[in-house]
Amino acid sequence: MAEKFSRDTICPRRDTNSTTDTKCTLVREQSRPKEGGKEAWLTVIGSFFVWYSSYGVINSFGFFQDYYQNDFLKSTAPSTISFIGTLQIALMNSLSTVSGAICDTHGIRYLYMASGTCTAIALLALSFSRPVISHTFLSQGLLMGCAIAFGVQPSLTVVGQHFKHKRALTMGIVSSGSSIGGLCFTIMFERLRPTIGFPWTMRIAALKVLACYSFALWVSTSKPTRNPIKLSTLLDFRGFLDARYAVLAVACWIANLGLYVPGYQIKSYAHDAFHGVAIGNYLLPIMLGSSIPGMIIGGLLGDLLGRLNCVWPVILNSGFLCLSLWLLAPSLPIVVLFTCLYGFGFGVYVAVLPSAVTQITPDNKIGARMGAFYSIAAVSSLIGAPIGSALIRRDDAGHAIGGEEGYKGLIAFAVSIACLLHVLWMCADTW
Repeated sequence: MAEKFSRDTICPRRDTNSTTDTKCTLVREQSRPKEGGKEAWLTVIGSFFVWYSSYGVINSFGFFQDYYQNDFLKSTAPSTISFIGTLQIALMNSLSTVSGAICDTHGIRYLYMASGTCTAIALLALSFSRPVISHTFLSQGLLMGCAIAFGVQPSLTVVGQHFKHKRALTMGIVSSGSSIGGLCFTIMFERLRPTIGFPWTMRIAALKVLACYSFALWVSTSKPTRNPIKLSTLLDFRGFLDARYAVLAVACWIANLGLYVPGYQIKSYAHDAFHGVAIGNYLLPIMLGSSIPGMIIGGLLGDLLGRLNCVWPVILNSGFLCLSLWLLAPSLPIVVLFTCLYGFGFGVYVAVLPSAVTQITPDNKIGARMGAFYSIAAVSSLIGAPIGSALIRRDDAGHAIGGEEGYKGLIAFAVSIACLLHVLWMCADTW
């Protein structure tokens, strides 16, 4: 998708006054981020570690979903437990417009300090929580969701300040931190919980988060405008006046309804379809690991071929992959293959979409406009996984009726979301 901003959005039209010409040239040069350099690539590394230690914890929620519904919160409905994970994503998206705008004007220093400290506090609070759903909601859902919001969005914004032509690639590298983090945190949780218990596992995770944020704070740099914070800058929804921006936002809203569902339910699906198979515990890490090359390769191809040209094929393919679980006889190799391919496509989506948004956004408003974009997806992030969980037919003991047969409603939901998304991406790509 080519940029279609007129020259007037950067500076006024040229007149015969040479002073105005000089000022105009300076404004244009200052608005263009310099490509590469030591500080720029160190910032990419720092942002990677922010995503690793924040979004990575969110992506490991499949572990929490399984542990809560089978042990810690056994008497709580699985759909209610899903709300904890979706609340994190919803708060992260809804507060991103504020955190992005603050990053535009005042940089990342205090945002990283607040986000890292509060995320660690949330994990510590979770370690002391009793097996009551309200305690878990407050610590893991509410506090952690708010804390992560002030790290994830600014870390992408500062990368956009340093890069323009390589934004998809660099944002893909940063986004891969969420999958690598989800992979490492999930395996760490699975290994440590049986030996040292759930509380101490969360405390070790809190120390890990603090270490990652401290490193990111040390190596990252930002280019704040130092403008005073106003309500109009904190809540900048003027991007929706652009039809391309609005269609992308609607597509993102729908995507968050269904794209996260397989990650939340793949472990439970494996346990219900293949009783006693140990690999079910590693399907979520496999999916997250498969998304890593998707993020990096997708970002590289997005810069070369066009961002949306890379997104809509993988979205359509995701629908076909979900459909294959329904039409084909269930077997473990098919489920593992689905997990790998779906994870790859999900990685492309997560990596390329932010760069597509920045492509139609002025450089000095990247944080605010990206924040407003993702804040619209907050509601769908909140309700998507619980809807998918509620569509699973379960018996009184909480097991899926007929094994994999009980998941047909969930699979149909994911397929319909993917097909609708394909249409919207095609519409956006024509503008």
